[in-house]
Parts: sequence; C-alpha cells; structure tokens
Amino acid sequence: MRLFSNILVTGGAGFIGSHVIRQILNQHPIVKVVNLDLLTYAGNLENLTDIELNFKSSGRYTFVKGNICDKGLLKELFSTYQFDAVIHLAAESHVDRSIENPKAFLETNILGTAALLDAAKNSWLTLNSKSNTENTPTSLSSLTKHKMFYHISTDEVYGSLGKEGLFSETTSYDPRSPYSASKASSDHLVRAYFHTYKLPVVLSNCSNNYGANQFPEKLIPLMIKNIQNKIPLPIYGEGLNIRDWLFVEDHANAIDLILHKGQVGETYNIGGLNEWTNIDLVKYLIKLTDKKLNRPQGSSNKLIQFVTDRSGHDQRYAIDASKIKKHLGWTPSVKFEQGLETTVNWYLDNTQWLENIASSNPNVED
Repeated sequence: MRLFSNILVTGGAGFIGSHVIRQILNQHPIVKVVNLDLLTYAGNLENLTDIELNFKSSGRYTFVKGNICDKGLLKELFSTYQFDAVIHLAAESHVDRSIENPKAFLETNILGTAALLDAAKNSWLTLNSKSNTENTPTSLSSLTKHKMFYHISTDEVYGSLGKEGLFSETTSYDPRSPYSASKASSDHLVRAYFHTYKLPVVLSNCSNNYGANQFPEKLIPLMIKNIQNKIPLPIYGEGLNIRDWLFVEDHANAIDLILHKGQVGETYNIGGLNEWTNIDLVKYLIKLTDKKLNRPQGSSNKLIQFVTDRSGHDQRYAIDASKIKKHLGWTPSVKFEQGLETTVNWYLDNTQWLENIASSNPNVED
C-alpha cells in the first residue's frame, strides 16, 4: 500500500470531489489535502462546510481558487506543497452543456489535464544533472516510486451498448458527445505521459454517480427538486435509455482504494452493478418523494413530460467491475434502493442548499 503526505485534489468543491476529500481526510489521519477548484457553476464550497470546520485549522485542508489551465499557478502549488499525489476530478461534465458549448469542454478537460500532467512531470521528474546527464525517461522510475497521478474518467468514453454486453477496461473507445470525446482525449493524454515519460498514473472510468450535493442539472437531483416543487419532469425520448448507477460514497471509497493500492499504469472500471431505464428510475423517485412529502402515492406521475431526445443520446451504459473486485476487493456496498432513499431524504432536508444554488445560478429552474 502506497502512503502519501500531500495530495492535490482538483475539482474538490464539486459533487464527487467533495466526497473524495471527505473520504481521504477521514481515512488517512496524516494526509494533507489541497483543493484546487475554479468554483464554476457546479463548484460549491457549501459542499465542504464540515471539512473547513474539522480540518482547516490543523493545516490538513487548504482551499485554493484557481484554474487547472493556469500553468503558473500549478507550478507554484507543486513547489509550495510538494504534492506526492494528484486526484484529478476537475472537469466540465454535463453532456447537454457540451452540445451547446464544446469549447469549454475542450479547454478544461483536455488542455487543463495536459497542464496538470506537465506540472506533475516537471515537479516529479526533475533530475539532478550531475547524476544523470542524459535526462532519459527510462531512468525516472526511482524518482516517482512514491508518487501517483490519478485521473478519474467516465464510462461514456466507451460509447453506447445494445441490449447485451458490458463495458470492460479493454473496450474500444467510441465517444458520442463533445463531453465524452473530451474525456476520451484526456484519458489518452494520461496514458501517453505514462508510456512516454514514465509518469506514474492510474485511471478509473465510472458509471453514473448519485447522492448528496449533486448539482441539480443531473437527472436524480433535478427530478427530486421538480417533484417537490410540482413542476414538469422532463424525460428524453421515451425514457428507455439505460444507465448503471453508482452511489457517490461507494465511488469515493473505490477512488481511495485505487489511489493507494491500484497498479501503476492500469485502468479500473467502477460501476454500481445495477441498470435502470430513465422512466423506471423517475417513477421510483416519484414513489419515494411523494411518500416523504405525505402525498398520495404516484400523484406526481402527472408531472412526467417526454421531451425531444438529446442529440446522439447513448442508449445504454453498463460496467463490468470484475477487475477492481478481483484485484482490489472492491464492490459497491450500498443497494440502489437504499441509496436512492438516502439521496431523496438529503435533498428534501436540505432545501436551503438548493435555494442557494438556484440564487447563484439563474439558469437553474426554481
């Protein structure tokens, strides 16, 4: 098991990132975490209120507002904090937004990842010219034995499945949206730095996450919010697209495990091992939310509104997570129905969080 002292988490104020920071700080008492986040629309420091309270004063948690494309800032941070690990989560992630504005996704997801890789390479692979005048990549392994660049990606890079089959780590890439294409590009860059420069890397590709603190443009929090406010529940096409759902705390646990025990240069698929059509998921959310709000069961079904399907909408995603189970012993611990109930309860109990997001993001429906 690798041990780290100073970890840089990019995008740590976001949905998954905030859960990862909480996991790392709670499970590893000597680790210090620097959270680099630009605080774009989906970045929210309210997601980390407990972290600020419990870990900032001890010096174990530091927040830095900044852009991963800022090479000067990255150089300064690596020099100041001497990171021995990077958990790279910062990314533009919403498919609909990528269709409307691909440029932002290319800049953050590709160029930002390249800048971060360069910063790690320049910090970790600096050779003493007296001991190695040739400066060859093959001599760098000893310098990076206790370093790790961990890149978190998505199952969307694999494209779309038919009724049968699963995405494995050897599935060919076939991205269908500007978002997935940008993530596929960043995955290839990370692997290229491993092969070319011997930079120690590990990657993971996950299925759809759900849980507390997710920005309400994503399906599950959007539906809960709309049910609560009795406004239409927009569902693409006929609602028959299928997704595999992963509870975010299970994902954070898997990330922690891969960071410390994953094999350098390897990729691990992380999935929730359950598949739901969008329409079945929404109807189940209606059942849970109506019950919590003391409404007649199914009364919110009338809010369902089928809308024109998304351009290039992938039909089905499903993860084969046997590799991480076999090699690292990880399996999801939270059953989907249990996780959904926990998630519904959180959003209904944290309406102020949703109101604060709506007030700071005018494009989020009230």
